Amino acid sequence: MATSNAPAPASSAPPTPGPGLRDAVVVAADRTPFSRAGRAYARASSQDLLAAALDGLTARTGLAGQRLGTVVAGSVLRHSTDLNLTREALLSSALAPTTPTTDLSMACATGLEAAVIVANAIRVGQVESGIAGGADSASDAPLAVGDDLRRTLLAARAARSAGQRLKALAGLRPSALRVDAPRNAEPRTGLSMGEHAALTAAAWGVSRAAQDGLAARSHQALARAWDEGFFDDLVTSCLGLRRDDVLRPSTTVEALAALKPVFGRDLPAEQPGAASMTAGNSTPLTDGAAVVLLASREWAAAHQLPVLARVVDAESAAVDFVTGTDGLLTAPVYAMPRLLDRIGWTLQDADVLEVHEAFASTVLATLAAWESEEFCRERLGRPALGAVDRTRLNPVGSSLATGHPFAATGGRVLATAAKQLHQLAQQQGTRGAGAGGKPRALISVCAAGGQGVVMALEAA
Repeated sequence: MATSNAPAPASSAPPTPGPGLRDAVVVAADRTPFSRAGRAYARASSQDLLAAALDGLTARTGLAGQRLGTVVAGSVLRHSTDLNLTREALLSSALAPTTPTTDLSMACATGLEAAVIVANAIRVGQVESGIAGGADSASDAPLAVGDDLRRTLLAARAARSAGQRLKALAGLRPSALRVDAPRNAEPRTGLSMGEHAALTAAAWGVSRAAQDGLAARSHQALARAWDEGFFDDLVTSCLGLRRDDVLRPSTTVEALAALKPVFGRDLPAEQPGAASMTAGNSTPLTDGAAVVLLASREWAAAHQLPVLARVVDAESAAVDFVTGTDGLLTAPVYAMPRLLDRIGWTLQDADVLEVHEAFASTVLATLAAWESEEFCRERLGRPALGAVDRTRLNPVGSSLATGHPFAATGGRVLATAAKQLHQLAQQQGTRGAGAGGKPRALISVCAAGGQGVVMALEAA
């Protein structure tokens, strides 16, 4: 999957693999229910959660004891003992220990980028099957100690006697005992992700009412999907939790409107979008894991597993949010048009548009950028992508309602999109918006550090 900036000529035919390349298809997926930090998984580590998701997928597909081509996964909140996280999780699962693994970290886009890597390996024939995903436990977040305490503990650890250890520790001052919990802040700016999102919301004039409306819709859509059984073959109970506990089915715009702003409170009150971001239209700290099984068509057929969707292509992008004028979470704004131009699709071709809801304002600012003729001409060098049918946007809810365990979100979104395409293909035949007749999906995931990954899927 190339990352050229040059636009490709538009084509009405569905993209097909190039010479010597095979289809990479989504076969199955599994995740734990997502939980607010400090609740159901308060004592679970990222490794525990990833192993649980792998076991759920293994049981669902009958692959216990079998060797796969690869497992690529990762986490964002990492302990020093998480050096080989994916490998250790696999060894704790029912998969064959002869399955190789790779750890990956791309902030919130980790899970989707892992899927890109696995899909590419399948397309070029390196592997026949592989699992992509990620896990994070905000409940088990690592703590950092100050340099004085760290050096003292290292000296005590190297001491050869109890007396030497006591001597090393005796020099500690109370001020050295301070520990730092990880902050959801950018090292280059010192601003939290929420504060960065508030700046983008203000720049695009995203209203409080629009944000609350999107958040309420996300909860209502997710609740409906759970009640209709949509997640029955995508989620396995974990540690007694059966459903996402971030979900509030009774959420309304009126209830959200009563919440106080938590981000952007220092912006000028007269600035559009200022002080519009609340705990209700932002994702909470969350624990969970999600994995997706990808394979060649031949491998899927040999294992009698259904093919849900084909990975068409993907694109990544990064923005200069430090010295430039782009917002921290706006990289997908640039990645999506590159992808669409290369594969010959339009934004309107998507029957399903899954945009990660890091914040409601992020989704709305992204859509506004794609709709802006001025922005697209000046910054993207192309006509505007245009408006999208909002009924196709996150139809079964997204991160505002499920929660956002950073590295797990990409796998959740990919699985959700693939299943929706499979259902559309079964229910509606060749009604898909694309000229080729098969339902299509586009996925957009923003990430810390000013990065983002987008992907195109087509019903198999």
